[in-house]
Amino acid sequence: MKFTAQQIAEILQGDIVGNPDVEVSKLSKIEEGTQGSLTFLSNPKYTQYIYSTKASATIVNKSFVPENEIDTTLIKVEDAYAAFSKLLEYYNMVKLNKTGVEQPSFISESAKYGDNIYIGAFSYLGENVTLGNNVKVFANSYIGDNVTIGENSVVFSGAKIYSDTIIGDSCVINSGVIIGADGFGFAPQENGSYKKIPQIGNVILEDNVDVGAGTTIDRATMGSTIIRKGVKLDNQIQIAHNVEIGENTVIAAQTGVAGSTKVGNNCLIGGQVGIAGHITIGNNVKIQAQSGIARNVKDDEVLQGSPALPITDYNKSYVHFKNLPKIVKNINDLEKINGNS
Repeated sequence: MKFTAQQIAEILQGDIVGNPDVEVSKLSKIEEGTQGSLTFLSNPKYTQYIYSTKASATIVNKSFVPENEIDTTLIKVEDAYAAFSKLLEYYNMVKLNKTGVEQPSFISESAKYGDNIYIGAFSYLGENVTLGNNVKVFANSYIGDNVTIGENSVVFSGAKIYSDTIIGDSCVINSGVIIGADGFGFAPQENGSYKKIPQIGNVILEDNVDVGAGTTIDRATMGSTIIRKGVKLDNQIQIAHNVEIGENTVIAAQTGVAGSTKVGNNCLIGGQVGIAGHITIGNNVKIQAQSGIARNVKDDEVLQGSPALPITDYNKSYVHFKNLPKIVKNINDLEKINGNS
């Protein structure tokens, strides 16, 4: 699909400097721009590339004034980064604008769905499934019995959503996600074996939740595993049974949250963090990558290490830790001196 610089400027409410009729059909980084591509400049470190880029059009801040001759048509806006992000959203919306039901696919007779939906080939919709308006379920996805998915949500190829899951509006479920598998519950027996504890709860995702590829969210033993509105989960995260993740919390890849832990609102949790079960993490907490959390955490704490310490204590301790060989040598030398005196 092609757009002129003028059409893009109208979408972004920007001004044209150059040829308004130049056409673009793809997006590029400014240093990799080619004819027919659209790029942007917001970081001053990349200013040098605007004089050499082959991109046909470039989004820039209104304050930008070229110091040398340029070949690219400029689209001047208040905030180039925000404008380009808006354009990416628009591009993504156009790219994913599929509708209809592809065959072969299976949709139960009791399933209900709204207007403008898309069901990709080889998808399965079980009994009493409900899909809101504008929901898109891409190929090879499984939607189990009694699942509800709210308006404008997207389920990408190969996702598996087990029975009784409730997904809100404007959620994104990426490929390979599994929502609602059994929680890890086993009771030890006298003979040393383990007996499975039935997991009869469900999973609830509120509105505007993003779940990254390969992430798993287990159903509750009883009640619900709950992901509150605005939560963003990266790829390959494990959320165990009866966990609750608070509003607008962001969790990076390969983090694991054990059963029945409650994570507060607006937390930032780095990659490969391990969080023990049955603890409470407060609001606005920041946890650095590869930390291990085994205790309750108060609001606004910033933690690092395993077991995690307040980050200032960790940094002070690390100074001594990295000098430990030298410190041990000094102690040994002192002992030798004292032993010879």
